[in-house]
Amino acid sequence: MSQPPVVRACCLPSAPAGAGPVPPPPPRAAAERPAHPEVALPGGVFAMGDAFGEGYPADGETPVHEVELAPFTIDTAPVTTARFAAFVEATGHRTDAERAGSSAVFHLFVLADPADVLGRSPAAPWWLEVRGADWRHPYGPLGDSEDLRDHPVVHISHRDALAYCRWAGRRLPTEAEWEYAARGPLTGRRYPWGDELRPDGAHRCRIWQGRFPDLPTGEDGWYATAPVGSYPPNGFGLADVAGNVWEWCADRFDPAYYARSPRFDPRGPGDDEGPTGNDGTAGDRRVLRGGSYLCHDSYCNRYRVAARTGNTPDSTSGNCGFRTVADRPGHPRTFARGARGGRTRPASSTVRQDRC
Repeated sequence: MSQPPVVRACCLPSAPAGAGPVPPPPPRAAAERPAHPEVALPGGVFAMGDAFGEGYPADGETPVHEVELAPFTIDTAPVTTARFAAFVEATGHRTDAERAGSSAVFHLFVLADPADVLGRSPAAPWWLEVRGADWRHPYGPLGDSEDLRDHPVVHISHRDALAYCRWAGRRLPTEAEWEYAARGPLTGRRYPWGDELRPDGAHRCRIWQGRFPDLPTGEDGWYATAPVGSYPPNGFGLADVAGNVWEWCADRFDPAYYARSPRFDPRGPGDDEGPTGNDGTAGDRRVLRGGSYLCHDSYCNRYRVAARTGNTPDSTSGNCGFRTVADRPGHPRTFARGARGGRTRPASSTVRQDRC
């Protein structure tokens, strides 16, 4: 049996030693870039972090701090299986899971022969390492993704997400951009829609329903991922910013970062004085946001907008995907260096706080 996945967070397994960096595909000419359904956001000032004191101390969701962002555009939903398939067809990209030959699948959803179940995580036994599990076979080699083309693509590493972004002429959101977009026009709320998980008894996101980890009820009609946009969008028009799949961000993960994060356009630890550092170096944990269909308040409430965690850039699992962003024309994402490596607002720009 191969080495079982190492669990760094309760619902995200980390990969064993990976197959090495993924060669980046060539960028596409602008005219060839695929259209991404997106929303243009004005940027501005917002309060980032957990105002309720509900986060895990080791995740570093506090202190709440003001952040100021330049305008940007963001996908209205996570990248789907169909959209990722177009990328693979155009470039021949092989994902980290395909190169490794296996990935982590939730135990109730495995579609594989017993011989293809390679290991079980001792820290989170609901995760099984399954030979042949990848984005084309989310639950194992005995299934496929043909009926999941409008679902978020899964078994995607941070490095795979970067390769897609390079091809599409886009980038991963910074953690600050992700939280700003997920909050929408609401200030200091627990979820993208308010403070109650199920207002009027309605399900607002794809998280675990039932008793975790062995008795899902599927009250909303789904057990694992749901098609993107199955639940009402937030006030900015974004779907699936709570639950469904975890989403990679550009930043390195550091639980202590908020105490020293700059106000203007923070890009994560080690990145505030230079490039974003998205080189996918193994062992360099990256931020994940949003929670997934395996989150449940009995053990993991990371589907709140302030919730954060991290994982190694080669890690893949059946609940991890991504969405992309782009800079808005005429609004360059560049800031002068300020005190202690922070940024000052560019003299030539005016940061707006309206909704476009």
